[in-house]
Amino acid sequence: MTKRFRNLVKDVTLEMREVFAPTPLQRNEHLSKLYETNIWLKREDLSPVRSYKIRGAFNSMRKFRNHKHFVCASAGNHAQGVAFASKYFDVKATIFMPKTTPQQKITKTKLFGGSHIEIVMAGDYFDDCLAEAMNFSKNRDAYFISPFDDENVIEGQATVAAEIEAQLGRVPDVIIMPVGGGGLSSGIVSYFGTETTYFLVEPDGAASLSAAMSAAKPMKLEKIDNFADGASVAKIGSRNFAKLKMVDPKNIITIPENRICTTMLDMLNIEGIVLEPAGALSIDSLKDVSNSIRDKEVICITTGGNFDFERLPEVKERAQQYSGIKKYLILKMPQRPGALKDFLNTLGPDEDITRFEYLKKSARNFGSVLIGIETNKAEKFELLFSRLETMGFNYTDITNDEILSQFLI
Repeated sequence: MTKRFRNLVKDVTLEMREVFAPTPLQRNEHLSKLYETNIWLKREDLSPVRSYKIRGAFNSMRKFRNHKHFVCASAGNHAQGVAFASKYFDVKATIFMPKTTPQQKITKTKLFGGSHIEIVMAGDYFDDCLAEAMNFSKNRDAYFISPFDDENVIEGQATVAAEIEAQLGRVPDVIIMPVGGGGLSSGIVSYFGTETTYFLVEPDGAASLSAAMSAAKPMKLEKIDNFADGASVAKIGSRNFAKLKMVDPKNIITIPENRICTTMLDMLNIEGIVLEPAGALSIDSLKDVSNSIRDKEVICITTGGNFDFERLPEVKERAQQYSGIKKYLILKMPQRPGALKDFLNTLGPDEDITRFEYLKKSARNFGSVLIGIETNKAEKFELLFSRLETMGFNYTDITNDEILSQFLI
């Protein structure tokens, strides 16, 4: 099966060269020194649509050239891949997007597809949008291109593996890649089989592969965190899971969303590489697998770079909170002259107030104040808290309180 699949994928890869050049495979000196191994980045963030999704869309349309109407549901990268391919093949595509999709993603999808696409805004959530797209497809006899649970899509995404093999000149020792619905990972696992070691990476808030492994079948998560939207899928595809079951469960890694932000900022500041949250997952996971990859040839797939820079303040905020250098407190401030000065005197030279807001201004004896504080080393907060307690200030650290943070921060 693997040999036959490889030959099919190599044929698709050749046809794909008419549309775009192979995405670069770049050895990263910074990461290689940091982890004492050879780290290569497969830069899918540099495809024409800044993600690997163009590959599956291209292969689906290539195989169904007789169809003149295609349908998909997506809030981002898959939509852009389908839009680009529809223009190339001169066919019509109806793209369903949730009503909550940011305007930037809608604009980019229109840019790639032009007059060949029609965008339909449907539902507040992706599942609602997907249901409407599939129903539309059946009623209009239009071919539905799944974002991941489709053999043609899987075959198309596997062209990433064919390029890696050709560019490196051999099968790598280790491949690290994110998993959402499983289109890319199942394609690469099908291509290389057992010839390499895989590490599959999920965001904590959407660990659908981990759930499937535990249940021995795909399971729908009751709730997901959409921050790493390129890998945030409530239920892994059934075809995809069937191909991923052979991966050692110990090699499935989940990563907190806030930690991903630290890597996004590092790659931007050190390497000048712009990655979306899902695109940074493979690099971030190096922190977890460093002991297993030393002196190996390691490929990290950076799956996407469709990042809206309006989100940069949020990414910085999340990174600082994860690193422990920024905290939010609710402080009970005594309503007496000099109380504010006393509080300010507890701050050290490296501690800055980034937010100060009275929550209860009418209290007679005490007022509740929301305070954001930033410092340069996490351990300095222990000293600050000790000084606050010595001065008799009553405070509550709400940095990691999700409910309060949603309302106050």
